[in-house]
Amino acid sequence: MSKYATISVPIEVKKRLEELKGEKEWGEFLLNMCTEGQRLKGKKALEELRQLLSEEDLEAIRESSKEFRENFKLR
Repeated sequence: MSKYATISVPIEVKKRLEELKGEKEWGEFLLNMCTEGQRLKGKKALEELRQLLSEEDLEAIRESSKEFRENFKLR
């Protein structure tokens, strides 16, 4: 059985979250928000890297990653 906790937030925040939540359970909704936030944070970091790195750098990273995946074996 899951344990539950109460999180105190301002009423305006709760109303906005309830609108976004719709019919989902609170736990599912909040976990989805966390997952999406992490995904977007990673996407933003990747875009920032793309701006910093040259096309040759990106290609070298792709090739290195591909080679690592092809040769990776669990012991």
